[in-house]
Order: sequence, then C-alpha cells, then structure tokens
Amino acid sequence: MNTPAPSVVVFDVNETLSDMSPLAARFADVGAPEQLAKLWFASLLRDGFALAAAGAQEPFAMLGEQGLRGILTGVSLDRNLDAAVDHVMAGFGELPVHPDVAAGVRALRAAGLRLVTLTNGSTRVAETLLTRAGLLEEFEALLSVEDAGAWKPARTAYEYAARRCGTDLGDMLLVAVHPWDIDGAARAGMTTAWINRTGTPYPGYFTAPRYTISTLDALAEQLRS
Repeated sequence: MNTPAPSVVVFDVNETLSDMSPLAARFADVGAPEQLAKLWFASLLRDGFALAAAGAQEPFAMLGEQGLRGILTGVSLDRNLDAAVDHVMAGFGELPVHPDVAAGVRALRAAGLRLVTLTNGSTRVAETLLTRAGLLEEFEALLSVEDAGAWKPARTAYEYAARRCGTDLGDMLLVAVHPWDIDGAARAGMTTAWINRTGTPYPGYFTAPRYTISTLDALAEQLRS
C-alpha cells in the first residue's frame, strides 16, 4: 500500500535554502583565508550539537560570533577583531537563495502543500533571506529551534515543529542538504528529502532519505509520482 504524501514541507534554512558561499568573500574582505569559512561553519555546528547532547542550548548567532573570534585569532586581519567579526556575521543578512529554490518552493506551494522553515539559526535571518528572494508569502510559518529547547537533530526540535503546525510528525516532510538533519528527522518519524547539489555520496551510517534530488524544483514532481 502506498504511503500518503505528507501535507507539510519543513525546510532547513542554512545551506539548504541559502547559498552560503558568499561568506567566503567576507573572510577575504577582512584579510583572512577564504577556506576558513567552511571550517568556521562546521565548528559552529559541532559546538551547537555538543550543547544539545549535553542538554543545553545557545543561540546560533552567539556561537557564530564567539567561534569567529577563536578562528580569526592570530590571523593577520586588515581591521580589529570586533570589526572583522561584525563584517562576517553581517553577511548572513545578504545571502541569496540557491538558483533552484524559487521554482521549487513555488511548485510545492502550487501543489497545495503547507510550507514552513525550521532552522538552527534565527527566524530573523530566515525572514530576511526569503523576503529578499520574494518568497516569504509562500511560507505559512518561520520556525526556529530557539523556541524548541534543542537544536536539530534532537527529536525535540522536530516535535516542536509538529506542534506548531498542529499535525503529526508522520505528516511532515523535512527537506535539507545535511545528512545529519535527514537522519534526525527520519528517526523522529518524518518523511525526508535530501538535496544533493554536489553529487556527494550519502553517509551509510545515517538513515537514508525517502527522496534524493539534485535540485529543489524536482521535489514536487517526485511527490506527485
């Protein structure tokens, strides 16, 4: 028997909807190597996950700012450390969405699905991103783990989204580029869709996604089929 398609699509935001590659230029702007951008973001996520595992939580922005102070210490910058941190963090407010996002979001909405975001960051960043892309009106709600009590991939975060949407976890589809997010949502009982824009193999130690797509605009067609 076929499983009914979910009625609520839950989007991760950072890297899933937003193209974070321009942040590398922000590092270069302050005199730091561009490759530090990926290291910094990975370290930020690591520390957020560590806090969640210990039963604690801190805001994304605070971890980002303090992580920047650590990773930029000892680097020959062209301005003082405070100014460098401010410049990099301000980049979040100017990020674009990936080229496939607008068509994908509109196709899913046109199919009658409810769309929400669930980010480990702030709703303000998500709102700015979607407003700049002309997509804000397509979303029913912008949700953040700051109100859930735990970062994804803790089950608590996904349960919070289900409560806010007034539905069951089994009626929700999590869309993300991060395998750790896919795994967490699947273990919580959600259907999952992994956007693999880079052709990277999916880690075998994580729960496999129900759907794998290379661009978001392919998801609506897969759900129809």
